[in-house]
Amino acid sequence: MTHAVLSLLKEGRTKMRVHLIGVAGSGMSGLASLLLELGHSVSGSDRVSTVETTRLQKAGLTFHCPQHDREVDGADMVIYSSAVKPGNPAYEAAYKQGIPLVRRAEALAAIMARKAGVVVAGTHGKTTTSSMTAHVLRVGGMRPSHYVGAEIPILGANAHWDEEGELFVAEGDESDGTLVNFQPRHAIILNIEAEHLDFYEDLDAIKVVFRQLLEKTSGFSVYCAEDPVATELCQGRKNGVSYGWSRTCDFSAEIIELRPTQTEYEVYEGETKLGTVVLGIPGKHNVLNSLAALAMASRAGVPFDRIKQALESFRGARRRFESKYAGTNYQIIDDYGHHPTEIKATLATAKALKPKRLICLFQPHRYSRTQLLKKEFGQAFGDVDILCVTDVYAASEKPLPGVSGETIIEEVKAQSPVDCYSTPKLLQARDLIASKLQPGDLLITLGAGNVHEVGGCLAKDLKVAEQIIEILNREGSGVVKLYEPLSSHTTIRIGGPAQFWIQPSTIAGFVEVVRFLRAGSIPIRVIGRGSNLLVRDGGIRGAVIHPSKGEFDEVKVEGNRIIAGAGARLKKIASAAKAAGIGGFEWMEGIPGNLGGSLRMNAGAMGSQTFDQVVSVRFLDGGGEIREKTKDEIIHHYRSVPELDQHYAVSAVLEGRPADAAEIDAKMEASHTKRRESQPIGASAGCIFKNPGPIPAGKLVDELGLKKTGRGAAFVSEEHGNFILNDGGASARDVLDLINDIKQSALTERGIILETEVQIIGEEEPLGL
Repeated sequence: MTHAVLSLLKEGRTKMRVHLIGVAGSGMSGLASLLLELGHSVSGSDRVSTVETTRLQKAGLTFHCPQHDREVDGADMVIYSSAVKPGNPAYEAAYKQGIPLVRRAEALAAIMARKAGVVVAGTHGKTTTSSMTAHVLRVGGMRPSHYVGAEIPILGANAHWDEEGELFVAEGDESDGTLVNFQPRHAIILNIEAEHLDFYEDLDAIKVVFRQLLEKTSGFSVYCAEDPVATELCQGRKNGVSYGWSRTCDFSAEIIELRPTQTEYEVYEGETKLGTVVLGIPGKHNVLNSLAALAMASRAGVPFDRIKQALESFRGARRRFESKYAGTNYQIIDDYGHHPTEIKATLATAKALKPKRLICLFQPHRYSRTQLLKKEFGQAFGDVDILCVTDVYAASEKPLPGVSGETIIEEVKAQSPVDCYSTPKLLQARDLIASKLQPGDLLITLGAGNVHEVGGCLAKDLKVAEQIIEILNREGSGVVKLYEPLSSHTTIRIGGPAQFWIQPSTIAGFVEVVRFLRAGSIPIRVIGRGSNLLVRDGGIRGAVIHPSKGEFDEVKVEGNRIIAGAGARLKKIASAAKAAGIGGFEWMEGIPGNLGGSLRMNAGAMGSQTFDQVVSVRFLDGGGEIREKTKDEIIHHYRSVPELDQHYAVSAVLEGRPADAAEIDAKMEASHTKRRESQPIGASAGCIFKNPGPIPAGKLVDELGLKKTGRGAAFVSEEHGNFILNDGGASARDVLDLINDIKQSALTERGIILETEVQIIGEEEPLGL
């Protein structure tokens, strides 16, 4: 029955109902496109990209997801991808019903048999070369049909049937031995390496499959003379056509210039110069790929001027050295490369762009490949300055003991001085890379899985970040970082990342950045030194502004008054007051905060609070204007100043009184002594709870017997019950659980409702890609 339905596909006279299992890859969605264009009724199981779903649904394909056994009812044929194994419900239902089960390559070979096939085969480079060949033949007026393994913008789709043309260009998959199903007119052999050793015993077994393909090829066998195995199998074969760097090849190239987005080179046929080509994609390896397409098209009768025109207009396939972002300060490239040879070639192309640093995020593809080629992977990343490696993208494989992304990290470290990081999850990789990015860096994401999502996420964020950088530079200076870990900016050393971390140095820059963020509906949070702050583990969505340098750090003395920026540390203000003989600021000595946070919370100690000394506050209001109000115009309470929740203080005028040095020194020493004796040493956010009234919060916790109790690496201080310490590695979840334990105990045992003094902000879960 299988042979009969394949014959029907070849003849093309009978329209069938075909069901595809496993359409998630572009290979199966391309086959779906061909079947629909040939007039068959097509349905499919699994997911495809949103773009492919929309396109195929418009063309008439129906989807079933998740898969079930009923979807194959009434099908004349079921075609399945190599990733689908027995046990799949749709596969098993087809088998039980006696519906012919056909592998994808068998179906493609049957359709291709209706034309003069051009099979492009090799370990890597197939998609680029097959799409380039189809494009060159199309520009040359040959009207080819095509089937390639990725979205090809310049071709319009990854597969197309043209009734008028004679040629059919298709990418052949060597991974499972199905190359032997093809009987093409012509073949292009790019390279043959030890790959897919989960299927093949060794390289010799791979050679057998390629030999069988070549034996079935009736026309030209175009091969890369730079590849020893391809040369071994093709050299001396009738109608063999070689290409490479040497003039001894039938077609060769001499590179004139490698550019960021293209490559200029001279083309020779034997010793005869054909002309100069400016290839529309970068990379020395792509020059070889273009020579394959050029050789094939030339032998098919396409004039050189048409070939030259096509190669210059070619822009590549999706995920083949695809530019995701090209800004003033940063670049992001994405590439499908997952084999050591293609990784080396791709990284060499990236290095040729001369970035300040080359940062690579690699997602290994398949456990078997990672294990078998680990030495080669270790040699492939020598051009990289920083390498992050995720966990293995399984692609339907079961894990192998001891094989992970760490396997590659170990090999790279053993062979080169590359700065390596293990980032098993994509979100970890995004956060780490983003926090390390510097102007002039090029980030390249590599892998056949979903690693490109990291590049896409960072591309969107970098577009915003570069606009903020431009604003800050125009208004003075400043710093912008992506996914900055807030554990580095809180005194308790806890907190997920800030999506945008912004440090303006001028008030004008601060104002313009806030206006920009508000116009883009980007959430804003202003923080100081993080001394009374707990940031949840998911970090903060939007912008965190940290005004701590430049104008924000200025402290001036005028008589008994001190004019200070919001970023000035309280310790600095206390020191300035002491030097000027101004009393009343002694309580600020030793508080690990700055003026902005102190104003917003009306912070205090030693019986004093910030607004006892405030004369006036300058702030940025909701309309984006700088305003100033006196203390009497600002409603302020114990540990709360509602007006400064949404308005951002930029500076304040504070007032003290004349005092002699001895008095100031005595009060500062008293403050030091009390803190030393009553407050613990360690990473904390200060007092966790407001004093509930009848009893200080610390004494209440002590009486409840909760000192030294903990959750994870967070524990209640033995010295002061109102402090929770991070013993190293504590999460915000640990602290929040401990806070809830204390609240519950206070309510249950004493009937007291405790309110947190520490500000708790941020997301529970990390920001998605």
